[in-house]
Amino acid sequence: MLAKFFIDRPVFAWVIAIAIVLGGSLALRKLPVSQYPSVAPPSIAFNITYPGASAQVIEDTVTALIEQEMNGIEHLLYMEAASELGVGTLTLTFEPGTNIDTASVEAQNRYKRIEARLPEDVRRMGVPVTKPQRNYLMFISLYSPDKSLTNVALGSYAAANVLDQIRRVKGVGEAIMFGTEYSMRIWLKPEKLQGYHLAPGDVMAALRAQNVQLATGEIGQAPASAGQQFTAVIVTRGRLQTPEEFGDVIVRAQPDGSTVKVKDVARVELGAENYNIFARMDSQPTAAIAVRVAPDGNALEVAKAVKARMAELEKYFPKGIAWEVPYDTSRFVDISISEVVYTLAEAMLLVFLVMYLFLENFRATLIPAVVVPVSLMGALMGLYVLGYSVNVLTLFAMVLAIGIVVDDAIVVVENVERIMTEEGLSPRDATVKAMGQIFAAIIGITLVLCAVFVPMAFFGGSVGAIYRQFAVTLVLTMMFSAIMALTLTPAMCATVLKHTPGKEVMPSTGFFGWFNRFFGRTTTGYRNGVARVLGRPGRWLMVYLAIVVAMVMLFTRLPGSFLPEEDQGYFISMIQLPAGATQERTLEVVQQVEDFYLKQPEVHHVIGVVGFSFFGRGQNAALTFVRLKDWDERKGKDGAVGSIIRRANMAFFAIKQAMIFAVNVPPIPELGAVGGFDFRLQDRSGQGREKLMEARNMALGMASKHPALAGVRPEGQEPGPQLMLDIDRAKARALSIDIGQLHETLQSVLGVAYV
Repeated sequence: MLAKFFIDRPVFAWVIAIAIVLGGSLALRKLPVSQYPSVAPPSIAFNITYPGASAQVIEDTVTALIEQEMNGIEHLLYMEAASELGVGTLTLTFEPGTNIDTASVEAQNRYKRIEARLPEDVRRMGVPVTKPQRNYLMFISLYSPDKSLTNVALGSYAAANVLDQIRRVKGVGEAIMFGTEYSMRIWLKPEKLQGYHLAPGDVMAALRAQNVQLATGEIGQAPASAGQQFTAVIVTRGRLQTPEEFGDVIVRAQPDGSTVKVKDVARVELGAENYNIFARMDSQPTAAIAVRVAPDGNALEVAKAVKARMAELEKYFPKGIAWEVPYDTSRFVDISISEVVYTLAEAMLLVFLVMYLFLENFRATLIPAVVVPVSLMGALMGLYVLGYSVNVLTLFAMVLAIGIVVDDAIVVVENVERIMTEEGLSPRDATVKAMGQIFAAIIGITLVLCAVFVPMAFFGGSVGAIYRQFAVTLVLTMMFSAIMALTLTPAMCATVLKHTPGKEVMPSTGFFGWFNRFFGRTTTGYRNGVARVLGRPGRWLMVYLAIVVAMVMLFTRLPGSFLPEEDQGYFISMIQLPAGATQERTLEVVQQVEDFYLKQPEVHHVIGVVGFSFFGRGQNAALTFVRLKDWDERKGKDGAVGSIIRRANMAFFAIKQAMIFAVNVPPIPELGAVGGFDFRLQDRSGQGREKLMEARNMALGMASKHPALAGVRPEGQEPGPQLMLDIDRAKARALSIDIGQLHETLQSVLGVAYV
């Protein structure tokens, strides 16, 4: 018999238990920690930058080419592209369980095939491939307490000294800066160019030719002339550094010896690389670095590591720069995990107290107290092997499993105690006999319970992804519980329990005596109640049926949801002005939104980003991240996130020049930036954008009338005003005007050109 083997070899049983504890301890240190399991299918994104290009140009010349090449990638579910002024994103979503690293390599190899067909500006800017996460872990804000530095100065310092340091932190998947850094800006003067008969292309060609890094060699390099005694490296000025140096670049040399320089046809200054997006913290300029976690990263550890790295970098900050973490989603994850761990500890303590209350034997209580943690550590080891994480659901499964785990140990201990008392056997002999009686029962109970929960591991979709880890954790815990009940528990019973032959079982006294008498009276009352119920089975059957009917009615009337929304301590506000609105108008609205939030007693920090939102980029778009004070500082219903959001939306309704809506974040960040759901319309018949927009507006109108829907709104940027420039190609050809040079001129004067 298996149990007898370990009864005779208790040291071997302890070695197995210690090995399980060590394995679980090591697994716990390496297991990723998150609020919920990963439920979103894996995806990769191509990030396209085409300065000055319209959304349609990016779609036609870049996105469409990449899409065609990506068709046929193994395990690809769908592709989704979004194009805006100057930027575009192509997201590839794969089947759940796909190795995202392998998929990323295949996608990049396919991209290389068509890279040469892309516009030169796109190739020069690069098309990085990322593994996007839907939501941000935290924001790091660099600001100037004495207000001596501008957005550009803060952004330039952050880009040079902080951004790459954050990206190198283990577990960081992406770190992007909402801000800008210094760049040499050359503002062309068209009238001056015309006066000198120059084109923007001439200026760019001169800059490319004269702003280069030169390798000049050395004097005396081998093989040197006979008698050469010294060598010297030749150094010359390469890249230009100052506005004056760029202004002195010669664009044209005249026959009379005079020259036309860049400063003669342009204004040269050290300005911002990008004026389209900037951030603010509590209405003050800031350089905000947004951090996302890698797909396999530990959110809590990453947040701690990032803060530790910032504390190191702070020592080298120049005067006038400080940092703050105004937005940190790891706080809620940390508190959620801590609460479940606290509940787990409470459950274990209560179980042990109840066992001691009924067994009235410290030695007997000690055995389950040792076995339960060993079973839980074994489950952690199994989670690590399966690639799962420590999250709210796996910990909740352990909380539920404690009762089952304790039950296995109690069955063994109670049976051994009974045999020792009734038959006067020694602990070893009583344990051998007890295990012979209950061995099959323990195996049977474990298999039955596993059969109940194992099917949950095969659920499909996002629901299956959530409950799979819950079910597997329960099954693992029960399996290790059964193993302990057949190995360590009988070994401990044979060595720890103590029996004095011939000693009568005396009635308990004191508190235990009072409890036993009270429990005896309760048992008698329950027995009498059951007898009365059995005397009138028809009446009580009707009561049971009424309870079932009421339960069904309540179940059908209760609202359903994927997961309930929670107060996570922060929320988001989306700001959208009419298409074509300028950045100045958007900033005015953002200031009104910030002023409202900063007046609320529950608000701790407000991060505002102008020029960017989750629905698209543009001068008319913005969003705010609102961090609330800690939960214990927000008392009553008015301090809950739902109440704050309702107050905000009522106040924003009065701002007529923009569409503003505050929304709570979803319980699972991977499924989107905001709560609710969205859907897509496809133009499969090729009717064009206008017809598609008509169908979209019709669908929105119908959805907004449905009583069960609220906050119905379009996603993405509305088409803005456009001026159609129709180039007469025949006349341009007749005048010997190169079409490519004409496009380059338009891009340089009206858009942005990188040299």
